[in-house]
Amino acid sequence: MHKRVAVLDVMIDAVTMTEAVDILDSYVSQSKPHLVATANAEMVMMAQNDKELANILNKADLVVPDGAGVVWAARFKGFEVPERVAGVDLVQNFLVRSVQKNYRIFLFGGAPGVAEKAKAAAKSRYPGVQIVGTRNGFFTEETEKDIIDEINASGANVLLVALGVPKQEKWLSRNLEKLSVSLAIGVGGTLDVMAGAVKRAPLWMQRANLEWLFRLTLQPQRVLRMIALPHFVLKVITQKT
Repeated sequence: MHKRVAVLDVMIDAVTMTEAVDILDSYVSQSKPHLVATANAEMVMMAQNDKELANILNKADLVVPDGAGVVWAARFKGFEVPERVAGVDLVQNFLVRSVQKNYRIFLFGGAPGVAEKAKAAAKSRYPGVQIVGTRNGFFTEETEKDIIDEINASGANVLLVALGVPKQEKWLSRNLEKLSVSLAIGVGGTLDVMAGAVKRAPLWMQRANLEWLFRLTLQPQRVLRMIALPHFVLKVITQKT
């Protein structure tokens, strides 16, 4: 049994990629819906000032350490966190498993056309994968019920939601009991990466924990979001001392 560790009062599951995929697998076979989050330093910092997000994360069924900063912070505090479990990679590994188990997946989020491109890429990369529905991330309060009805009518038992943090976590928390899926994951920019709209860092940069730097060079507008990182490091060090 894996353990949970606290990073700035947000509980993170100390799991390997293989363990995380196995846990997701076990959730799909259960009738109740499960909420999964992929937490990086930026999300943990958001949770410091957003109590609703903090509560959602601490009640989630699984919160994987998506981000080198979270892994560093946990280890700095003396906890054993085996590795980073990046959300993009977790989804790819789970799609491989979903082919073996005939899981039915719904993609919700991204700009118009992104979910469809992500579906096409998944079908090309993972022959036999069942993507039973797609929907872009633009909606109003009035159309929310229609989206839930569409997801439920699709027969999906897995829902991947890419609305960005914290919108996707709050949407899922609010609607989880209305959905007929067994597994719902907030996946952030994963659909953009799958669709080819956003490039991933070269493997050597991923392994060197420099993926954030690669993203910053491609999207300079992320600089304001990146300011959260030094604040995160300072807060972790201050809390320990």
